[in-house]
Amino acid sequence: MNATSPAGALLLCRAEPEAVRPVATLLRERMLLAPAGDGWSILVPEGTPWRGPGPGPGLRAADVMEPVDRVVSGWAAALAVGSTWAVLALWWDGDRAGCTLASGFRRPVGYVWLADGTPAGEDEAMRTLVERLGLDPVLDVQALEELTRVDPDADARIRLRGLLAVLTRIGLILPPGLDPDTPGDRLYAAADDRPEAEPVAWTGWRGAVRAELDAVENSRLGPWMRGPRARILAGAQFAAGLPLALWGIRRRGGGWVLAGALLLAHGALGLAYDRIRGAGEPAEGRE
Repeated sequence: MNATSPAGALLLCRAEPEAVRPVATLLRERMLLAPAGDGWSILVPEGTPWRGPGPGPGLRAADVMEPVDRVVSGWAAALAVGSTWAVLALWWDGDRAGCTLASGFRRPVGYVWLADGTPAGEDEAMRTLVERLGLDPVLDVQALEELTRVDPDADARIRLRGLLAVLTRIGLILPPGLDPDTPGDRLYAAADDRPEAEPVAWTGWRGAVRAELDAVENSRLGPWMRGPRARILAGAQFAAGLPLALWGIRRRGGGWVLAGALLLAHGALGLAYDRIRGAGEPAEGRE
């Protein structure tokens, strides 16, 4: 890895593509979605907003460029909030590489290595990652802690490959060509060559809600999204989404704006699902 290496990113979701697809659509980013082993999916973004168009009249480079880690960490948080599965974002550029794990409302955790592999994160992050992903608390902790120790023979890409090797123990299998060894500007093309990959594109709010209703209907969550408890949860998500989105706008945090928007969408979906599906049942069958 060197200063001229193109930035790249992958989003690893601890869920099957059927569960990821409707949520990923709400990001309103062009991505490719593919299965990545038992209970895993991978999202490969087409755009690279961290490589913006460059400064123009009245603009500084900082106004049009965002670090790759900030962009994909925001996407990971937006995907995971309100979901039952975790998202692990992997990212790299010419100077650094790292990972960010987002799961529900919990604070995202991550780790960073410099390009030459020098650890630049907190060791405790690896233990949190093990706990939230359900890895072995002894063997896998030891393997991941090795990645936080100085090793002159391991650069940042090797560190990421070591992390991915540990994740194979819980079912992750990346499709060929979709890994940190592929240059960032070739990842989307490599994913597009995979027959199992499918595009994720924004089709409007009506299409997004319909897709997520269908996904919920065919999942184990369907029966739990009806009744008084489901309505309380959906109302809480809806109520929390608006201030979170406004806070993100004030802080110029695109990921938190997305997270707030997704909470609003999940809350509205939950209320709509309960009403739509409940309307088809006899009155005595409803709670």
